[in-house]
Amino acid sequence: MSQPLPSPSSTGHSELGIDNAPPRRSKVTGGLAALACAACCALPLLIAAGVLTGAGAAILERTLLAVAAGLAVLALSMWWLHRRRNARRTAAAGTGCGCGGAGCGG
Repeated sequence: MSQPLPSPSSTGHSELGIDNAPPRRSKVTGGLAALACAACCALPLLIAAGVLTGAGAAILERTLLAVAAGLAVLALSMWWLHRRRNARRTAAAGTGCGCGGAGCGG
């Protein structure tokens, strides 16, 4: 009888204790990037309401886009560092996928 194949997104590492979820600081930074992006999208409404002038909106738009891009890059790099540290910690403990672990099939 044939066995079902694992899903393509599954790496088979879930039982090894590797944490692939983004850390809280990365989630907060990503949320702030989304907020800056939403504020940039709200600029036409602020102009129509008379809160901003066209020149002020142009300056604010460029600033918000730069801040949103910077925060997104920062959030992704924090997540990458988190995953790298966890993988290094797991490899040092000998519980990773390498032949140093107890789950090495021969």
